[in-house]
Amino acid sequence: MPRKVSTSSFCVHVMVTHREETMSQHLLDNLPSPQKIGVREFRGNLTAYLRQVRQGSTILVTSHDEVVAELRPPAPSYRPRRQPGALRGRIRISENFDQTPPDILESMERDL
Repeated sequence: MPRKVSTSSFCVHVMVTHREETMSQHLLDNLPSPQKIGVREFRGNLTAYLRQVRQGSTILVTSHDEVVAELRPPAPSYRPRRQPGALRGRIRISENFDQTPPDILESMERDL
């Protein structure tokens, strides 16, 4: 007796897979393709290629058609913005802050 196979779960799986594939392809389409250059070319024009990387380009350095290095701008570092006044009311200065302690005054007055 032949087995009955439900196609509804299969269709859902295919649709999700296709959707994920479409989304990842869309993301890849928006990115410029990296430029491939040989080691000798890179070495000869190092400054120009580093300038391109600084402007946002990605460069793949190859040796014998094998990628040996990927040059791209560094990821932006996350550093929280400084908030002036964030410690207001938390720092207390003692009453005798600007008074020099007597033992230090004595050591400064002694002869060498």
